Amino acid sequence: MQRVQGRAWRIRHQAETASTNADARAGAPGDVFTADFQTAGRGRLDHRWLSPPGANLLMSAVLSVGGLSPETVATLPLVAGLAVVRAVRALLAASPMAGAVRLKWPNDVLVGGRKVAGILCERQADLVIVGIGVNVNQRVFSPEIANKAISLGSVPGFSGSVPTVRDAVLDELGALDAVWRTQGFEAVYPDIRAVDALRGQTLAVRQTDEDRTPLRGLCGGIQSDGSLAVGGVRVYAGEAHVEQLGEGVP
Repeated sequence: MQRVQGRAWRIRHQAETASTNADARAGAPGDVFTADFQTAGRGRLDHRWLSPPGANLLMSAVLSVGGLSPETVATLPLVAGLAVVRAVRALLAASPMAGAVRLKWPNDVLVGGRKVAGILCERQADLVIVGIGVNVNQRVFSPEIANKAISLGSVPGFSGSVPTVRDAVLDELGALDAVWRTQGFEAVYPDIRAVDALRGQTLAVRQTDEDRTPLRGLCGGIQSDGSLAVGGVRVYAGEAHVEQLGEGVP
């Protein structure tokens, strides 16, 4: 058992596994499953995620959501995203890029407009598995994402390791989970809105990969119920793409 800022987390590490989220299905609240390498890592909408062995943080934490409404539970990915934003900003405190860390609805964290982390939450009865992947030391990305991804190790001023990133994220996740659970999403919403990467951008939001008629419009940002306002419509699920670049583009 390991304590990170007073909260007890049980770290269960493997050199290789199919998926830490799959491993976490057998876990209990407070269990954290990590691995150096995943053979079947996934992102949202069942996108495959490949990570070189030992290069990045591959982690799934088990949280209890018993007694919480479905509407509250649906906001947990954003709460986890804020935890990663705070952790990354702290880790980049010596870098001018610290102020360029943003949360992209619904589940990505960006540094300077490029993706450094992603979150995948899966509910199982009264538990939620919070899967978090953070690019730490990966230097080479596939051609299709090379101009969209970034690793902490390539940001000037970063001097951490995968365990350092893990502990920083768990520190923030534990603290935010306690506030969110007892005070609700409204208690953390102002901080989430402050790091919203998409507000003010023109977006296309696809509900699935096969969505041929995405919703397009000006983004009003993340709303107090966790949805994203696009063209005056609230969107509760999907993948947002910036169509027209402007100030503060992610």
